[in-house]
Amino acid sequence: MLKNARYLLSTLTEFPHLKDPRGKPLPEIALAGRSNVGKSSLLNHLLGQKKLAKTSATPGKTQLLNFFSIDDRFLLVDLPGYGFAKAPKDTVRNWSQSIDAYLNSRPTLKLILLLLDCRRELSEEDLSLLNWAEAKQIPLLAILTKTDKLSRSQIDTQLQRLSQMLHCEVIPYTIKNPASRLLLEKRIEKFI
Repeated sequence: MLKNARYLLSTLTEFPHLKDPRGKPLPEIALAGRSNVGKSSLLNHLLGQKKLAKTSATPGKTQLLNFFSIDDRFLLVDLPGYGFAKAPKDTVRNWSQSIDAYLNSRPTLKLILLLLDCRRELSEEDLSLLNWAEAKQIPLLAILTKTDKLSRSQIDTQLQRLSQMLHCEVIPYTIKNPASRLLLEKRIEKFI
């Protein structure tokens, strides 16, 4: 169970390099997805803290890479959302460059949690990240967010469709069900 989450820093350029007491670099898990997919809500729910990550109905609220230490065992990195965001184009371009720099320079990156709104089709950015992770051989777990907005049969249809389309595991997630958190915790434990 993920118990102790601690905010470390927010940055676009200076990424931390933390080590365990034996001097081994801490593994990292990146949280990615389009703007307004529910990354901050999932992060708060998963870590059992209501205000660890700022939530907003306005897309593009996460504008930096936010690093969190989890139980002093691994880092969780909340990446800025891609796609529609209410921000200047230069700012969005800086986010994109920082995300690319982060993803391409972290040998400690062990898993990408790609959040997908269960009511939306995959975007070009979603597919690009999926292809990149596959090419780099970095495990990726697709998480269907906002599943409380669909019926059980609609969720099952989406899970089946995406499982056939993607080359990774797809799991449903809703902040309204504690079982979602337990399932995701178990998957994360396999990679840290």
